[in-house]
Amino acid sequence: MSLLHQGSSQLDDAPPGEELTKGSSHIVIATIVAAILVVIAVAIYVITGQKPPASAGEVTRVIAHMMHHETSGIDASGRPMPREDFDQVLVFTHIKLHNQTREPLFLRQLLTNITLDDGVHSSYAAVPGDYERLFQAYPELAGLHGKAVAVEATIPPGEWIEGDFVSSFRITKAQWEARKGLDYSVSFRYQPDLKLLPPAGPVTEK
Repeated sequence: MSLLHQGSSQLDDAPPGEELTKGSSHIVIATIVAAILVVIAVAIYVITGQKPPASAGEVTRVIAHMMHHETSGIDASGRPMPREDFDQVLVFTHIKLHNQTREPLFLRQLLTNITLDDGVHSSYAAVPGDYERLFQAYPELAGLHGKAVAVEATIPPGEWIEGDFVSSFRITKAQWEARKGLDYSVSFRYQPDLKLLPPAGPVTEK
């Protein structure tokens, strides 16, 4: 055998295992690429297939009014009864609600929630009739009067509703001002509740 033939043979013969290593690296790279493509496909499916929440909304104005009450000491039949006095905070709120579905949304109730030292206190929004009677009983509140939002309103698909409501708490001015939190719960039939926060900044007091 010539030296020339021996040299060619040595160049052509790869070291043992080299071809196997090359093949394995190609498989690893292909597996990684395939995994990345699967992750991207799943992400696109989730993003494009995810529906927005059924409802959205915002609280645009909150005004608190402090009141002190003293009972007359006479019941409805004219008989004497113990006098009672107490403090009350009326929370006037303007709210906007949006139906983001293709079906009607049925508003069920509105709750105002305040967090005090002893926990969360909640008050239902007054129905429109009680809302109007409040201003008849206390004409001095006329400057806080707005268009009442229907507590059991139906919101058509894609539409907004807005309006005012009032909630009341039997607490003192000091308790109100020392509150640790304020938020709202909007409840719909057949849909998850919507949680809303008041606008940033201090609540106006009148």
